[in-house]
This record gives sequence, C-alpha cells and structure tokens, in this order.
Amino acid sequence: MNIILAIVVGLIAGWLAGIIMKGSGYGIIGDIILGLLGSIVGNWIFGFLGITSYGYLWTMIVAVIGAVALIYIVRFVRIYRKIM
Repeated sequence: MNIILAIVVGLIAGWLAGIIMKGSGYGIIGDIILGLLGSIVGNWIFGFLGITSYGYLWTMIVAVIGAVALIYIVRFVRIYRKIM
C-alpha cells in the first residue's frame, strides 16, 4: 500500500511542479518519476536544514518543492549545454 501511496504522491507532486514551473509536463510516467525523485531531494534538503516531515500534506509539500528544484536544475543544465 505504501508503494501505491508513493506513486500517487509522486504523480501529484510532479504535476504540481510542472504547473508551478510553467512547463508542458513530462507525461504521466515522467511526472511520477519526477515527483518521486523530488520527494527524495526535498527530504534531503529539509533534512539538511534540520526540518523533518510528518503527515501526508507535509510530505506532498516537500515532494513538490523537491520536484520544482529538480525541474530547475534540469532546465539549467539544458540551457548550459546549448550555450557550450
């Protein structure tokens, strides 16, 4: 059941991050992967800052923040590659 919940949270987080970053999205699988990786990145960032996440809403917020950070990094790398 936790895997299904993680996929749902990842899908929603990836979709919300795509909306926040004004992107066209990465498809349903891409959004799930982005959301799941964003959750990991977000938990790492907040853990580094000493903030722990409890509850589903806070987990969603952390996942969205991490996914937004990942989208920003991916876009930065793509632009940097085109310049070089």
